[in-house]
Amino acid sequence: MFTGIVRERGRVLTAEQNGGGVRLRIAAPRTAASASLGDSVSVSGVCLTAVAVDDGELAFDAVPETLARTTLAEITAGAEVNLEPALRAGEPLGGHYVQGHVDGIGRVRSLEPEGDGARLLLDVPPELLRYCVEKGSLAVDGVSLTIAGLDESGVEIALVPHTLGETTLASLRPGDAVNLEADVLAKYVERLTAR
Repeated sequence: MFTGIVRERGRVLTAEQNGGGVRLRIAAPRTAASASLGDSVSVSGVCLTAVAVDDGELAFDAVPETLARTTLAEITAGAEVNLEPALRAGEPLGGHYVQGHVDGIGRVRSLEPEGDGARLLLDVPPELLRYCVEKGSLAVDGVSLTIAGLDESGVEIALVPHTLGETTLASLRPGDAVNLEADVLAKYVERLTAR
């Protein structure tokens, strides 16, 4: 379980094919300092298990299922990723409940300056858009964000300066793919009311 509050931007050192999957090695000094083998870490919104922790670096295996459902299939050495260690008992829940189970991939329509922040417009697949509500939560590349508006094909999100400075979102360009996770509470409500 995560909160969508990014704790560090890591840099991908290698992304090597590994039996149909990919082994990612990421430079992440702060996250690695408190991580242990087997820990869950959100890597741009994808819950992965640390398979190695060594001298400021973490390694993860992304299996074919993960690659098919996330943007990690396209990741290359040098890319920046948002990192968040799993929530520990007693820590504040600053964002919203995020599982690290990506529901789908969205596409950046635009990212435009707005005052000291920015306005992000995303195209969202219809099967995910149904879970989006104004002032509701959406995790984008592992970042807990509030939906500011909706249209028939996507959402708009107001990004504050802190988010732009602490995450990878400031570098997004039109057409970029992003990992999306809808609010798990919306999914449960739909399932329960469908009966």
